[in-house]
Amino acid sequence: MNNNDEAAYRFGTEAFYAALGRAFVAMCAVVPVLFLIEVIDRGMGQALDVAGGIRPGHLTGLDGVIFAPFLHASFAHLYGNSVPLILLGTFVLAAGTRRFLWSTGVIMLVSGLGVWFTGDRDSIVVGASGVIFGYLGLLLARGVVDRSWWHLGVGALIGLLYGWQIIGVLPADPSVSWQGHLFGFIGGVLAAVLFRRPKGPTYLADRYLTSD
Repeated sequence: MNNNDEAAYRFGTEAFYAALGRAFVAMCAVVPVLFLIEVIDRGMGQALDVAGGIRPGHLTGLDGVIFAPFLHASFAHLYGNSVPLILLGTFVLAAGTRRFLWSTGVIMLVSGLGVWFTGDRDSIVVGASGVIFGYLGLLLARGVVDRSWWHLGVGALIGLLYGWQIIGVLPADPSVSWQGHLFGFIGGVLAAVLFRRPKGPTYLADRYLTSD
């Protein structure tokens, strides 16, 4: 980690606020792309949902592990995911672009495969909520594994704002993929451990995430 990265990691520095601002702008730019995809999907009679969603237990639906987080069942579904995606994603991205990309990849993989192995075989699962729960798990765990007062504070804030959503990892509404929420959360905790702040050559994050 170079000096600029170190400064961006420290709460209260100019580099820190700049990183947070850039992350917020970037996450705000992601949401219009998701809306554009939903507009196209609507124009195609939701064919993208069928083609790109996760179909549990079916090999033809395994590619949904990659595509499903970018698809939504309706505009209401997308509206509901937009604000937490921006907020949680901002804090995750502010810690570094490479950490963000690697962490998001792990979350998508764990959440998607969890749904594919355990979900209802007659369902098609789409939506970014698995990633959102992954970011929630990552932020709550990062303060502990990074031993950072700043991230502990973020974890506490996120817990107050969205901690109640943890009940979404339990079976409730049959139209909601609780499996995606549960495995997304697990993926986020795993990502926090795998890609924790570099502190020595033995850390996995030190191999891949030394700079942005």
